Amino acid sequence: MPTNLIVRDVEEEIVQSLKEQAARNGRSVAAEHRAILKAALLQPKKRSFNEVLASMPNVGLDSDFAPRRG
Repeated sequence: MPTNLIVRDVEEEIVQSLKEQAARNGRSVAAEHRAILKAALLQPKKRSFNEVLASMPNVGLDSDFAPRRG
């Protein structure tokens, strides 16, 4: 169920930028604020370099990928 969120003490330049971005996107300031929060908080977790490497399949030996000479 949706709930209300109040953000206090936001700098005027941030508020102005939010208003301008909302206008560019054809949304209300509240809708733009929700879209920014959703994009920032609900995106998939970024994997570390080690996690990416660990997920790669074992497709051969190092020698299989050595440059060919001659």
